[in-house]
Amino acid sequence: MSALARVSAVEHIGARSLRVTFSDGLVRELDFAHALPGVLATIDDDETFAAVTVDPVAGTIAWPNGVDLDPDVLHGDHEAPVAMQPSLLREYRLQQTG
Repeated sequence: MSALARVSAVEHIGARSLRVTFSDGLVRELDFAHALPGVLATIDDDETFAAVTVDPVAGTIAWPNGVDLDPDVLHGDHEAPVAMQPSLLREYRLQQTG
């Protein structure tokens, strides 16, 4: 059985968009502009949203206020509730070298 892919890096790429890199080499650029209602509204400002980091224990992305997101949803393995589903901007795999 293979290990579940977890977030290895995250980069804020503008507005409400993130580039998320996973342990299996998948990279997804996700737009959260329409996915921040309800409890996620606490990260819907420029400074807070840009403060995203990788939570190395959970293997996902997290913000200083304690909000984190399911890494399986970010990876595309499961769907989030429609109101919380980020839009996929771009997806590709890193090429291994050596």
